Order: sequence, then C-alpha cells, then structure tokens
Amino acid sequence: MKRHFSINVSLAIALIYLLAPAGILIAQEPKPAQQPYQQQQAAPQPETVEQLRARIAAHISQPRFAPAAWGVKIVSLDTGKVIFENNAQKYFSPASNAKLYTTALALDRLGADFRIKTSLYATARPNLSGTIKGNLIIYGRGDPTMAARLNGGDYYKGLEPLINQLTAVGVRKIEGDLIADESYFVGPRLGSGWEWDDLQEYYGAEASALTLNDNALDLYVKPAARVGLPCAITTGPPTSFVTIVNRTQTTPKGSETLVTVHRPIGENTIYVTGRVPIDNASGYYTAVSVHNPAGLFAAMFKEMLAQRGIAVTGLVRVFDWKYREGVPADFSKLYEIGSVESLPLRDIVRETLKPSQNLYAQLLLLQVGANQGSGVGDQGSARSGNSSGASIAQSNGNNATRQSTAPRPSTPDPYLTTEAVGLDAMTDFLARVGVKKDDVLLEEGSGLSRKDVVTPNATVALLTFMNRHRFAEDYRNALPIAGVDGSLKNRMKDTLAAGNVRAKTGTLRYVYALSGYVTTAAGERLAFSIMLNNYYNSDRSSSARDDIDAIPIMLAGFTGRSQ
Repeated sequence: MKRHFSINVSLAIALIYLLAPAGILIAQEPKPAQQPYQQQQAAPQPETVEQLRARIAAHISQPRFAPAAWGVKIVSLDTGKVIFENNAQKYFSPASNAKLYTTALALDRLGADFRIKTSLYATARPNLSGTIKGNLIIYGRGDPTMAARLNGGDYYKGLEPLINQLTAVGVRKIEGDLIADESYFVGPRLGSGWEWDDLQEYYGAEASALTLNDNALDLYVKPAARVGLPCAITTGPPTSFVTIVNRTQTTPKGSETLVTVHRPIGENTIYVTGRVPIDNASGYYTAVSVHNPAGLFAAMFKEMLAQRGIAVTGLVRVFDWKYREGVPADFSKLYEIGSVESLPLRDIVRETLKPSQNLYAQLLLLQVGANQGSGVGDQGSARSGNSSGASIAQSNGNNATRQSTAPRPSTPDPYLTTEAVGLDAMTDFLARVGVKKDDVLLEEGSGLSRKDVVTPNATVALLTFMNRHRFAEDYRNALPIAGVDGSLKNRMKDTLAAGNVRAKTGTLRYVYALSGYVTTAAGERLAFSIMLNNYYNSDRSSSARDDIDAIPIMLAGFTGRSQ
C-alpha cells in the first residue's frame, strides 16, 4: 500500500537531528542577508527520499515562517509516489496559479488549434462607388492577440488585416455608424472578486470581446525643457479616448522622481501628479488600463480608416450584452465584409502563462463559457463563431447569399453570465481530472481575486492529469522556464533548477506560489505545488520568492529516486 508522507514541525526537527550524521544540513534561523540559492548549491545533495523530506521540512519550519502557512505537495510522475506533502489538503490563495486551471480547461475544451474570429458586418453591401449606406459593425469574440507586444511593438498592426479587407472589397465611405459590438460575452467586464485598487493597473484591465493592446495604454512622463514647467505626458498609442490632467512639474537636477497616476473607476480621465528632475531623460513610465476597451478599439479603428481614406459619417458606438438583450442582432440580415482569426489557442496559452497575463486568462475562461455546449474542442479544429450573413470578401458580390448560423454559440442558461458558465465547465473538467469536490473554489479565471482558493492536492492532480493529456506538450511548453523566460526569467539562475523547472508563479500581497514540473538529478520527473500564504518578510535583503525557489532547487539536485 502506498504511504503518503505528511510532516509537522516537531517531527521535522526530530528528523533533522536523527539524519544529521548522513549529511543533512541542520536548519537554523537565517541571517538577514540570506542567500538560499548559494546555500542549496553548496550543501550536500540529498541521496534518499527521507533526506530530501527532512531538508524540505527544515526549510519550511524555520521560526520566521511561524505566522505564515505553507502548503506543499510533491509527487513523482514516474512512480506516482508522494515525495512530500504539508497541509496539502488545506485551502490556499493560489494567486496566478489559478491560470494553470484556466489554461488547462481551455486546451481540453477548445483544443490547441482553436482560433478566435473577429468579423466585420455591414447592414448593406458596398455599392459600386464603394459606399456602405448603413452601419459597419466590428463583432468581437474575445481575441486577445491584437496586441502591440505580439506585433513587434506596433499598436496598430493587429487591426491592419481588418482594414485591408475593407479596402480589398473597395470600401471608401461608410454612411452610417461605426459599431463596436462586444455582446459575445454576457456579464460585467470585471472578473468576480477583482478589487477596486487593481482596476487602473494594466494587470486589472477590463475583459471585452473586443480587446486591443491588452486594453491598456502606455503612459510616459518626461521632464520639460526648463525647471518649473509641467512635464511632457504622452500615451502609447496617442489617443483622444482618454483625458490627461497634468499636475506635474519639472524639478532641478538631482531631485527625486516621484509620480502618482490615478484613473477613477468607470472613467477615462487620468490624473498625473508629481515631479521629474530635468536630468532624468528616461522619465517615468507605467501602463494604465482603460474603461470601456471596446470604445478604444473603435476609436483606433476609425483613426486607421481615416488614414486609409475611408470616411465614417456617423457616430462611434459600443453595443454590449445589456444593449443586445433589448435589441437583439439579426445576423441573417447582415453582410460579412471580412474577418480575421487569432493565433492558435496553444499560442494564447503560452502568452497567458509565461508573462502571467490576467486579461488573457479571464478571456479564456469566458471563451470556454461562450462555447459551452457548442461541441467545439474535441477535435481541436473548430473556430469560434461561424460566419454569419452574406460573405462579401469570399464572394463575387452579387452572388453572395445570407447564412443563418448564429455568430454566438448558445449557452446552457441565458440567465447565467459567461463567466459563470465557464466556471461550471471548470467543475465538470476537474471531476474528470479526479480532483476532490470543493478542493478548487475559483471565482474567475486569472487568480486576481482573493476569494479564489485551491489545495496543493488539487494543483498536483491537475499537473499530473495534464502531463498525460493529448495537449501535454503545449501545456508544458507554455510554462515559464526557470532562469530563461517569462515570470521565471530572473529566478533560480545559476542553480540546478535553471533551464529545468517549468512552473507557474503566483504573487499577491502576502501570497506566493509556484507550481509545475522539475526533473531531478537522477532523471525522475516530478510535479509540485508550493504555496506560502500570510507571509510578511520585513527583511528587504531577501525575498519570499527565494524561500519558494529553494524547494525546486532542492528537487532539481536530488540524486535519489522515489522507488
């Protein structure tokens, strides 16, 4: 019978002294300038599972962790044996470890080749002079990849394929409104449990079916030419969609740079206050989320139309799910001018996990919810939202025929939000994973909510399941690599874990997590989940991330085997 190992503090201390003759490092309260990487590299590597267990126990039972809570679970993927566990059955805030669940669900339900479609619909076909005597509708389905960071830093490049399709069919004028339709997702733009003081930050950006440049603006504050003048403030991209209130000042050489930025909730006025010294040429930079991102999408789209010589005589409007409840769209009466598809889902998962992108994770949960019951995913080849209306771009104009396929798949319950339907799908998925009921309580898809709780048991079960999933390679390759890329780029460098550990980070205030895969020095593959909650470290010379990283470094150097 398999024996699962769980250890408490008193047992840990006893084991330490019993195993000291075998070369086990006896844990002591570290000095303020702790260097866990170097300590782990210099210490003799554990040769048995018992020695490894004792070393991990010694690490997490240090007195400085007394007010905190450690949750740890380590399992061999080769033998199925539990290497170590501590509080593995208890709830912990996962922070961005929640993205492990969302991306796994998306790959399982939608397939790694799944692409998300954005369409251009018109209420009338272009006439011979290239005029659309009606409205042009940009219909989004949650593509997050129209982003400058995925297009060489070009803010506009993600929109170019749609603009090119309009010009290809000869559109020169739109005698109607430009409508940004984000009604594909039902419910608020914010994830459940997101807190107000995160919402102006780039990592708290609103989720919309029409997403552009991660729904945030780059903000640059640079000194003016003379001391006493207001600083120069610019956005990337430049836009009139937001209003900047400049309350800054250029200060003398050698003074401190101090800038605060505030965008009130539900507004697009950005207040910038503070000072930048005249000799600080680089100035101050931050990124600020925008309210009503579909409106920004439409504003930038209209600017690009004007640059291509396409005039819009009407207004720019946004239609959301609340509007569509009262005025449903009849897509059978619309003409599809063109469309563009996202990168494959495997790439979206990578761009979610490696940089820990909250918006993308939430959009993936919503994508699953929107497609729940539509039958996509089993073959990994379905497309989000089939074409509807007459296809202008793919027809010879007069031969276009209207289609009746609904652009938005139906959901099981029209009274549920898309987020809620996605979370119901998560519950079904985790039952297949073998996760114990109620071991995972997620409110949204990113981990930004402090109401999210999971157990280390559940996270390791998920990692084990995904290790043998048909998209296991896509899942593993999307994880940050220690010392190489993503949110682990600057962690565990020059250790045995570098280039080896593939894991998802997680950080909120007083919350730290790391879960993923590592191969030991003996070649054994392990899955692990490490969660440290309610931990405050007053010593600025050390980091809680180092405390977390010490464990996978131990695992990477382990020379024994679990057999």
